[in-house]
Amino acid sequence: MSHSPISTPASETTAWWAHAAVYQIYPRSFSDGNGDGMGDLPGVTARLPYLQQLGVDAIWLSPFYRSPQADGGYDVADYRQVDPMFGTLADFDAMLEQAHARGLKVIVDLVPNHTSDEHAWFQEALAAEPGSAARERYMFRPGKDEVPGSGDGNLAPNNWNSIFGGPAWTRTTDADGSPGDWYLHLFDTKQPDLNWENPEVWDEMRSVLRFWLDRGVDGFRVDVAHGMVKEAGLPDWEGVAAMVEGSAEAAHVTDPPGAHGEAVEPHTAHATPAGDTVGDTAGSGAGAGDTAGAADHEPVSPLYPPSPFFDQDGVHDIYRDWNRVLGGYDGDRMLVAEAWVEPAERLARYIRLDEMQQAFNFDFLLAGWDARRMAVAIEDSLEAAASVGAPSTWVLSNHDTVRHPSRFGLQDPTTFPKGIAAEDEQPDEALGLARARAATLVSLALPGSAYIYQGEELGLPEHTTLPAEARQDPTFFRTNGIERGRDGCRVPLPWKSAAPGYGFAEASTAKDPAAPWLPQPESFEDLAADRQDGVKGSTLELYRAALTARRNHSLGSGTFCWADNHDPELGVLAFHNRDVLVVANTGADPTPVPDGYRVALSSAAESGADEAVIAPNSAAYLVAG
Repeated sequence: MSHSPISTPASETTAWWAHAAVYQIYPRSFSDGNGDGMGDLPGVTARLPYLQQLGVDAIWLSPFYRSPQADGGYDVADYRQVDPMFGTLADFDAMLEQAHARGLKVIVDLVPNHTSDEHAWFQEALAAEPGSAARERYMFRPGKDEVPGSGDGNLAPNNWNSIFGGPAWTRTTDADGSPGDWYLHLFDTKQPDLNWENPEVWDEMRSVLRFWLDRGVDGFRVDVAHGMVKEAGLPDWEGVAAMVEGSAEAAHVTDPPGAHGEAVEPHTAHATPAGDTVGDTAGSGAGAGDTAGAADHEPVSPLYPPSPFFDQDGVHDIYRDWNRVLGGYDGDRMLVAEAWVEPAERLARYIRLDEMQQAFNFDFLLAGWDARRMAVAIEDSLEAAASVGAPSTWVLSNHDTVRHPSRFGLQDPTTFPKGIAAEDEQPDEALGLARARAATLVSLALPGSAYIYQGEELGLPEHTTLPAEARQDPTFFRTNGIERGRDGCRVPLPWKSAAPGYGFAEASTAKDPAAPWLPQPESFEDLAADRQDGVKGSTLELYRAALTARRNHSLGSGTFCWADNHDPELGVLAFHNRDVLVVANTGADPTPVPDGYRVALSSAAESGADEAVIAPNSAAYLVAG
């Protein structure tokens, strides 16, 4: 066994966000309060007792603003209004008041990289002349001449591609019907990028922050936090950028439907040693590099040449400005960055003392079920965060990723597919859930903040057999189905097994509620909240127990060091946090419980499991005794 020693002291930060367990709510799919088939804010309010009983400290709501819903609400038409499908501002205020009364903090999404094309600013820009002040709020540019000097502007300003597939530029039509300027949209055509070189944009976003801070929100999750600022001159770039797994220099590959191949390798920040096999958890658990020497690697981005539109130095000026805005309010208000940035040392720049408070740790999410990859991600993340005096974050799933019980049930549990369809490899649900439960115990025991995606406390899998006609994610359509999209992780939650829609509209008084906006898989019947509530060994009760242990042992603000039995080459991940020894077994053979310890909590669902060993694909909290 060889691994780099690492030890972190207990956090000196007393702010609530430094050690909080945060529950992400995707409002469309959480709870339907009026029976129209769509989740809403009254539905959230009705489920606050459930979240309080679960044991989380805060909730994060994905966008609920007025929007044409071209990208699930991440195309905002009005940052200060609730979309009617979710309710009203009064509904939001009532939800916020009730959450605070139950001791729950509330974080809301902020989408500053782009607006909807139906935003008043963009509609004004389309009606304005080229070069006008209205167009300066966005990234309008004349096209290149197809024939130099012709002036026809038939070619896009540069060769950038959209994150959602296809070109990142769309041409407008002038008032006289002739082709006009082009506008940039790094995502969907209905999501034009704002121009952060324009002071008016800065003023508007400060105003939006204050609008919600004045209402009492406790923080913001910042969408595409590494975006906004583009390199001067908007130069051509041959790389490929993607969500969550970052970017790589590669041509766009058009794999046939059904293939798991991607435009770039899924995730290569943690290189595999020569001769090792990625995802081989049956034996050694090797696959992502020994932890030896992990702290010695150079903080070099895997992307060369660097992206001209992501992780530009100018974004940090924005966050220093926002830090000052939040500093004018009491209650430790916070910002958490969704930033797809590698390596960890560059991500740490976003959470320096005068910038944001947190950044999502995607390295840990992408490590998969592999002790060596997990160990490297943990070391890198803790050391990078500590270098700027900030806590780390831990997350396994979110609204943009295949749910981790399904990812961990694939033949290679370190892969990161962009959705799963019926014609793709189908996960082993039982194996994937066992591994997911174990990984949860690891993530909730690490110092820092933990983020839980709605439904993972029920062990929900990805809906892997959604028919094409049911899909709504723009990535599915813009890639002609090559990317399956994110609908499979956004399926409405099951609350009551015997009710229509598995109780998605149970919180409403509608006599005949509409079907949920996305169809649910049959497996949701057995996983519904009412089938797990109070049932020993259920995933819901495991989460409740783990969150209780996290709170009782102060693990979020605790210490970290590798344990003597930590041996990732044999698939064993083991560390101490305060008085708890955490052991996860990703290997093929049982690993013994060390002398002097007893199992306080195990992810193994079988009653009467042998507590002298930790079985493969399980984890446990051990305490002295």
